[in-house]
Amino acid sequence: MTTPPSAFPARLPPVPPTALERCDAMLDELASARARWVALAPAARATLLRACMQTTLAVADRWASTACQVKGYAEGSQGHGEEYLGGTLAVMRNLRLYAEALDAGGAPKLPSTSQRPDGQWVARVFPANAYDKALFGGVTCDLWIEPGKEPTQGRIYREKREGKLGEGGICVVLGAGNQSSIPPMDVLYKLVVDDEVCLLKMNPVNEQLGPVIEDALRPLIDAGFLRVAYGGIEVGKHLTDHARVTSIHITGSAAAHDAILYGVGEEGAKNKAARTPRIDKAITSELGCVSPVLVVPGAWSDAELDFQARQVASMLAYNCGFNCNGARLIVVAKGWPLRERFEAAVREKLEKTPTRRAYYPTAKATWERFTKAYPKHADLGAVTDESALPWTLLEGVTPKPGEYALSEEPWCGIMSFVALDTGERNDAAGYLDLAVPFANDECWGTLSINVLVDPRTEAQLGARLDRAIAELRYGAIAINCWSGLNYGLVNATWGAFPGHPSHDIQSGQGVVHNGLLLDHPQKSVVRAPFVQKPTPAYFVDHRNNVALGRLVTRFEASPSWLKVPGIALAALKG
Repeated sequence: MTTPPSAFPARLPPVPPTALERCDAMLDELASARARWVALAPAARATLLRACMQTTLAVADRWASTACQVKGYAEGSQGHGEEYLGGTLAVMRNLRLYAEALDAGGAPKLPSTSQRPDGQWVARVFPANAYDKALFGGVTCDLWIEPGKEPTQGRIYREKREGKLGEGGICVVLGAGNQSSIPPMDVLYKLVVDDEVCLLKMNPVNEQLGPVIEDALRPLIDAGFLRVAYGGIEVGKHLTDHARVTSIHITGSAAAHDAILYGVGEEGAKNKAARTPRIDKAITSELGCVSPVLVVPGAWSDAELDFQARQVASMLAYNCGFNCNGARLIVVAKGWPLRERFEAAVREKLEKTPTRRAYYPTAKATWERFTKAYPKHADLGAVTDESALPWTLLEGVTPKPGEYALSEEPWCGIMSFVALDTGERNDAAGYLDLAVPFANDECWGTLSINVLVDPRTEAQLGARLDRAIAELRYGAIAINCWSGLNYGLVNATWGAFPGHPSHDIQSGQGVVHNGLLLDHPQKSVVRAPFVQKPTPAYFVDHRNNVALGRLVTRFEASPSWLKVPGIALAALKG
């Protein structure tokens, strides 16, 4: 017997859709502000962003509480803390980094740059200062530049200094429904990096957060550079097809991208096959991934195995599994002596992780589709509410081309283990020889990948590990941590590996975030210690993430060494 739906907080009522006439009026208002935004000096832009930092801080608690109501999280729960960490904190950090970049004329100082043996440039973007080192001990982020390009920064600001004033544009940002920071951060990127004023259409899944986001970004709205609309497909199509709109940015699915660009049904299929888009607008996008976790075989201690099992379980359970970078495929070596112990440990961690309301309307249908494809599966965690789903491990997933779980993203709390047979080469190097091409060629998407490798094995691999990282065609690579850090640090870029054509879009085109405004990013590589202490904030068994999220949000609004001891204490209580 399940408990009644009231086991989770009541759902908020929907927001009425914006009238199409009002959408037209908002686009007219943005058109009148377009040239003014292009001409606005970097210092004036920085002033606006710093004003947004104060308005965001003023609504931070309401933001997190509203997100809890949208998703069914109880106040003070693990999910509540995640809404600070993945919501207000990320937006606040984005605002601060962009303001600092604008203060530097679009070219903030890079911690360091270097060239690889093949000549490719790599820019160290994190840690950027002493605060980063104190709060993220041992974590680094390198941004790899596209081959043949220099690590230049702030192209539009450089060109403006040379007298080349562009025309800017009007971008419709189709907001994501999962993480509350995505819509405002996508808007900030389009404004600051692409020089475009924006109309943000909230996703119906989390549209109740729209008024909070409007209050957070009120200085940009009052200045005429941002408008916010609500509604479903009708409003979205009206906006994306509108003659005043010059570009579109979508965080969502490849199917949604194709529907916008080519149309739907038989006509859409014909347009896509002929490569004849139905609209002539630039589209940037982030469209998900079947994100692998490459588990490099090594002699892990009991403590290391336990930590990594907690980490992998958290990569799935964070935000109830509704993350485009959630761990979907745990790729292990078939002959790894610890393989069965590791899989059992991950199962144990998920079994102990409370289930949550599966707040996406498509979640149950997705879960049923995958469990029908894989009748043998393990359902984990106590399902105490009719709106919840179990954490689910699919069984029988093979690494063969065309395997369903390799080519379809399970948009809910589902993951799989897949074993690669290294044969006689049952070592770390042999595993990488198979795992890298497997991840590149057989797993759908190029957004994000995680690599777990203990320090002893890394030392034995030497340059072979570096070569594996170079060969991976993913926009975000996280070594010994979750790619959620690539997203949340904001110094990194967030988006697919470059090169997807519109007719085979996979994880999308373009990037966002990029806090230091590098011009030609290829991928970001975040590294962390193999075992981190204290418990990372994104672990779903963190015991104090609400307090930690609040404190770090306030720190980002106004960094001070006086705030660091309180943050450290809150982290230690995790």
